[in-house]
Amino acid sequence: MVNIVMGATQKPLACEELKKFFSEHNNLDGYLYIGYPIIATNEGGYPIDALWISEAHGLVIFNLIENKNIEDYQELQDDSANKIEAKLKNYKQLVHKRTLCVEINVVTFAPFIRDEDTPTDEDYPLVNTNSLYNTLMNFTWTQNEYFSVLLSVLQAISTIRKVRKRNRLENPNSRGSRLNALEETIANLDNRQSKAVIETVEGVQRIRGLAGSGKTIVLALKAAYLHAQHPDWKIAITFNTRSLKGQFKRLINTFYIEQTNDEPNWENLQIIHAWGASGGGNRNGIYYTFCRSNNVEYYDYQTSKYKFKSDDPFGKACEHALLTAEASIKELYDVILIDEAQDFSQGFFRLCYAMLKTPKRLVYAYDELQSLKLQSLPSPEELFGYHEDGTPKVKFYQDNGKPQQDIILEKCYRNSRPVLVTAHALGFGIYRKPEVDSETSLVQMFDQKDLWLDVGYKVLDGELEEGKHVVLARTMESSPRFLEMNENVDDLILFKSFASQEEQDIWVAEQIALNLKNDELRPDDIIVINPDPLSTNRAVGGVRARLFDMEIRSHTAGVDTTPDEFFFCE
Repeated sequence: MVNIVMGATQKPLACEELKKFFSEHNNLDGYLYIGYPIIATNEGGYPIDALWISEAHGLVIFNLIENKNIEDYQELQDDSANKIEAKLKNYKQLVHKRTLCVEINVVTFAPFIRDEDTPTDEDYPLVNTNSLYNTLMNFTWTQNEYFSVLLSVLQAISTIRKVRKRNRLENPNSRGSRLNALEETIANLDNRQSKAVIETVEGVQRIRGLAGSGKTIVLALKAAYLHAQHPDWKIAITFNTRSLKGQFKRLINTFYIEQTNDEPNWENLQIIHAWGASGGGNRNGIYYTFCRSNNVEYYDYQTSKYKFKSDDPFGKACEHALLTAEASIKELYDVILIDEAQDFSQGFFRLCYAMLKTPKRLVYAYDELQSLKLQSLPSPEELFGYHEDGTPKVKFYQDNGKPQQDIILEKCYRNSRPVLVTAHALGFGIYRKPEVDSETSLVQMFDQKDLWLDVGYKVLDGELEEGKHVVLARTMESSPRFLEMNENVDDLILFKSFASQEEQDIWVAEQIALNLKNDELRPDDIIVINPDPLSTNRAVGGVRARLFDMEIRSHTAGVDTTPDEFFFCE
């Protein structure tokens, strides 16, 4: 059976025929990528129509023809083969001396051409649906021991390059050395993440995962991939935390240059905050753009809070904008991607949906366990609303022949089991003593019990039912053990209490000094978090003063730096 990964394509009819062919031939195996990869050239990105890798038949490039025009098809075959060969030769594990150890075959697939119109040329096969199977059977791969390496290379959509190298690591057991080894291990995207990047839904797509599962990276690379495939599309990627903007820009820039040898067109690919304000540039936002484009009154945070008397001033402002807009809302974007979706309410989702051109391509990523609100996100039907006839505007369907609408990133690469489980136990109040007249110690709980399984837990004992005792644990697949290698749990999580604020400040400052001097950590490896943003300036003042006395410079993110950058490396 062939695993089909559906990317963006400008040749939908031929793609459907190719998918149908592989779906009907269960004796074939491997992976079929449609609309991937994109090869970086001097002229920009060169998209491959489709690519099949098989242990038995090697690598097959498909040049697709939508109509019956076969002009210059031999030249196109040479072009695509040379570009794939140049890409693969960059990986020394696929090369012996100067020879690529992968068989590269090229087929021009023109499903709607007649048998009598297909030229007979063994060097440049051009086939229709009738002749495709026999042609593929002629391809054999004698060095298929390279299959797993080839698959890994092609599935690694992007190497998430570190912004800065770690230099002068002398102690192999230091925290810096261990962190460096960890970064190298997780530099590449896994198969599930890469599928989430490539697969494009003509409608709404949902991506779920816990902290550290790669949601932000997937969204950034998805935006860049769609921009490379459709440079004329208007694409917006939006979020709640302003300091994410710098990270998004770095990730998108890295991936886009890697795929196209060119800079993104930031006019068409906008990294834009959810709320926004007047002033243009970095101050712009999705909600502000909606108000300005549809001649609707804009409310800032304070005005919205005073007017709506709500705990959710932004959601109410979005709902009000939709209600007061004219019937013909301006459709400004071809794609909108929403990160941190758990922090937004229904009004914002519906506002984004209204701003999209048909077929309403919207991708939202979220973590059920990282919400600023107590309730989880509702179903897609409830989230986006219903048509006048009562049918939902958005409904998820399971169709093996189409891109997935609901993707779960269950593997957490950047948070170990002890850290995740401790955070969840605290967040839900699992070991909290119940209050008087209270039946449970829990402070919140999922609406749907199966979500625990979806996010990578398994039942060790008991029943996952309301009112029943149950023991849950992270699985080996969802929490890779390499995150815990050579680590003492007490070194991953340390609970410490202090008699006074001054005592705490002294200890924190001394630990940071040790981290930089003895542990070989970089300054941007270290974050001091105060849980109340309104008191952060005052709360961390003592620590910063002591660090300054030690000639260690620090900054408060978003206060004495630009709000769009978390780390200030200068």
